[in-house]
Amino acid sequence: MPPSSPSSHRERLAPLLAPVVSGAGLELEDVAVQTVGRRRLVRVVVDLPADEVGAVDLDRVAEVSRAVGTVLDEADAVGPGPWSLEVTTPGVDRPLTERRHWLRARSRLVRVEQDGADPVTGRLVAVDDDGVHVEVDGVATVLSWSRVRRGLVQVEFRRTGTEEA
Repeated sequence: MPPSSPSSHRERLAPLLAPVVSGAGLELEDVAVQTVGRRRLVRVVVDLPADEVGAVDLDRVAEVSRAVGTVLDEADAVGPGPWSLEVTTPGVDRPLTERRHWLRARSRLVRVEQDGADPVTGRLVAVDDDGVHVEVDGVATVLSWSRVRRGLVQVEFRRTGTEEA
């Protein structure tokens, strides 16, 4: 059997796994299969829906992991030979490239890369059809979707406005 490309794994496994992940109230972010020694590693990335705030708790990750493992076994989707499953969530360093990523980052400090302009760093206050609304030094600015390339959440060790007096 010829080696499969990463996109072929995603195309084959995503439709199989998406209903399982959504059944647990999560969204399937990505599926990847890589060879590690004599085994294959199936990495499934899940996230909360855009309208939920917070982080995916470990109980939900464990529930999805069990369900995904069962589906992969029953469908013999990974093929013969040993394989391992890793179910994870995207890290804070995940680029904001889709509208739902931006929605999940509301109220966070973000750096927005734009076509034809310098990057903008500010507080993400809203996301709508016009673009992303970022507050920089108290001034709200709308960055149009047509110019936004991607964003990155900035790590804040001490958020402005929450310091103790």
